[in-house]
Amino acid sequence: MTSKGFEGKCQGVTAKGAQCKNKALEGHDYCALHIDQEEAASGPDLFAGNAETPSEQCIEAFKEAMEFIRRRRAGDYEIDAWGRDDELTQRLMFIGRFIYKYYWRVTVTGVENIPAEGRCLLVANHSGVLPYDGAMTVLAVQEEHPQPRLVRALVLSLVFKLPVTGPLLLRLGGVQASPENAERLLEQDELVLVFPEGIKGIGKPFSKRYQLARFGRGGFTRTALKTKSPIVPVSIVGAEEIHPKIGNIKPLASLIGIPYVPLTPTFPWLGPLGLIPLPTKWHIHFDAPIRLQDLDHRPSEEPLLVSKVSNQVRDTIQRSIYDILKKRRSVFFG
Repeated sequence: MTSKGFEGKCQGVTAKGAQCKNKALEGHDYCALHIDQEEAASGPDLFAGNAETPSEQCIEAFKEAMEFIRRRRAGDYEIDAWGRDDELTQRLMFIGRFIYKYYWRVTVTGVENIPAEGRCLLVANHSGVLPYDGAMTVLAVQEEHPQPRLVRALVLSLVFKLPVTGPLLLRLGGVQASPENAERLLEQDELVLVFPEGIKGIGKPFSKRYQLARFGRGGFTRTALKTKSPIVPVSIVGAEEIHPKIGNIKPLASLIGIPYVPLTPTFPWLGPLGLIPLPTKWHIHFDAPIRLQDLDHRPSEEPLLVSKVSNQVRDTIQRSIYDILKKRRSVFFG
C-alpha cells in the first residue's frame, strides 16, 4: 500500500543519497526504478521466528523463476507502445548494474545538466556493433541523476537483425533509429539518446578511436528544432577499447547481414570467449544543454542553422573527449 503521507511520491533513494522525486507506482511506495528497494525493505523479519532458511529461499526463488518463464512462454506479460517490457528490464537490471559499477566502473560527470522532466535529446559519440555505450548511458542517468529518468536509446536497425540481441534489445527499451521515432518520442516529452555518427561510428578502426565521424546531414538538429527540444552533448570514453578493431571479418558480417564484425586481438582467436569485452575504465560526461526552443529563424535560414548547431554539438563532444583522454592515465584504471 502506498503511504498517503508522502502523497504518492517514491520513497527510494538515489545513488547520490537524495530522495527520489518520481511518482510511486500504484499500490507501492516506490517508482519503477526503485521497486527493488521496496522488496528489500519488506524482506523477512529475522527476529520474528518465521524467517525462511537459505534452502527454502532457493526453492522459492526457483519456483518464482519457473513461474516467470511459464508466463513469458504463454505471452502473459505487458509491453509499452514501443515494445519495452518493464518486468523483464527490472529482472535483468542487476546484471547491468554489476557491469556498470564493477566491470567498467563508470565515472559520470555533468549528469545534472539533464533536465529533471520534459523532452531532451542526448547526442553521443558511438563505438562498437553492440550498443554497450547506449546501455551504460541509460544506466548512468538512472543511477546518478538526482531524479532518475528512463532514457529511450535509438539504435541502428541492423542491430535488431542480430539473433537474440535484437529482440532482447527491443524488450529492454531500445527503439529503431529514425527521425520519425525520435520526433514521436520527444513530442511525448521523453529523454531520447541518439548516435549521429551512425554506421560510420561503429566501424572505426582502432587507429581512429575517439576521432568523431561526420554527423550525417544534421537530422538530429532538425528534429530538435522541430520539437523545440534542448540538446545535451554526451562524451563517452572507454567504450572504444573494449573490442579493439584491427580488421573486419567480411564473410561473417555478410552471413549475419551487418556491415562489420570486428577482427580483434581476441576474436575469433579465442572463440566465443573473444566476444567478452575488455574491462576498461569508462567515463561519461554530459555537457551543458544547447537550448534551441528560443531560437527564432526563418525557414530559409534553417539549413545554415542546422549546420551550425550540428557542428557545435560535434565540436563540444570532441573537445570533451580530448579533455578526458588528457587526464586519463590508463585504459583499464582511468
